[in-house]
Parts: sequence; structure tokens; C-alpha cells
Amino acid sequence: MTTTEFNDKWSKYLEDGHYGMAIENPKVIEYLDKEFEKEVKHNKSFTYSQIKTKFGSSRVYCSSEKSFKWEMEIDQLLKE
Repeated sequence: MTTTEFNDKWSKYLEDGHYGMAIENPKVIEYLDKEFEKEVKHNKSFTYSQIKTKFGSSRVYCSSEKSFKWEMEIDQLLKE
């Protein structure tokens, strides 16, 4: 899956005016796709706006308390 495909799949949850996933890494995309699947099952108001790298680490801007956990896992995936 590409970043475009990811953002298309999750467009219902993407906040207006934001670009969404910007990390073009298949492992990161696959990981967050699975995490989003779990998240939307229990967090009906879930939204996201940006998923990117900034100052050498990942940033996940969303309405989930799991964003920090996701950032840590993404950082590990990007080191592989």
C-alpha cells in the first residue's frame, strides 16, 4: 500500500485540509493500517491529520491516546 492508498482508505477519518500519511515506508503503512483497524472499532470519533517525520522522529497527529505508542513503533520500523 502507498501513502495515497492509505489516505484514500482512511479518508473518512482524515481531518479536512490535512494531508494524512506522509511516510512512504511499506512497513510503517502496514503497521498503522492494522492499528487504525483496531482503533476505529472502539473509538468512533477517531480522526487523524498528519503522519510524518520531523526532527528525526515520527509524529502522529490524531485523536487517539495511542499516538505516542504508534510513534515509538514507527521510529523502530524506520530504523530497520
